[in-house]
Amino acid sequence: MDNLFQTELFALTLTVGVYLVSLWTYRKTKKKFLHPLLVSILVIIAILNMLHIDYATYKTGSHLIHFMLGPSVVALGYILFEQSRYLKGNIVSILSSVLVGSIVGIVSILLVGRVLGVTDVLIATVQPKSVTTPIAMAISAKAGGIPALTAVLVVAVGIFGSIIGPVILKYLCVESKIAKGLAMGSAAHGLGTATAIQMGAIEGAISGLAIGLMGIMTAICVPIINWLFHFF
Repeated sequence: MDNLFQTELFALTLTVGVYLVSLWTYRKTKKKFLHPLLVSILVIIAILNMLHIDYATYKTGSHLIHFMLGPSVVALGYILFEQSRYLKGNIVSILSSVLVGSIVGIVSILLVGRVLGVTDVLIATVQPKSVTTPIAMAISAKAGGIPALTAVLVVAVGIFGSIIGPVILKYLCVESKIAKGLAMGSAAHGLGTATAIQMGAIEGAISGLAIGLMGIMTAICVPIINWLFHFF
């Protein structure tokens, strides 16, 4: 029986099965705190602990799901290509809004960190919180942060942003589809984009674009802003 729990079939069945049940529960209850990703993470952790399966074994067994991250990004590119006509005349506004969002996110962490007196390591760990996980971990490592903790924060921010983002946009009466997509992709990366796709094809396409732009701009801005802050 122990050998069964170590197999790829078990890891894939567990992951997909738990997520589908979590998704069904979320759609039935409509409770925001029962976000399928959050519930899936907690349930899988509990099952792995109960069955005494280490994370390395589970990661190896579920490698096909990790592999699908690549095709999923390509799929976002195709959606963007389909909606590319909406980019005409909006390139400057898109680039400037994502740039401002990146700078505000980085500077706000630095200021809050200074006020609270936290270490530079923690600041570097939190700064790329709104960037998709692979890029965020690389930025964190280069800045002297803790990549593993950054990955956890990125997931947490994504879940929170995908839940609260649509509520804030509705409260602020934001009607522009491009603005909605930029907001969701810039603030909540992949999970925000999944929510944006549910809003509409345009929102999803622009959100996918925002993920890439946010990653590039944050990677460029973090070292520059950190360097400037050392003079103050």
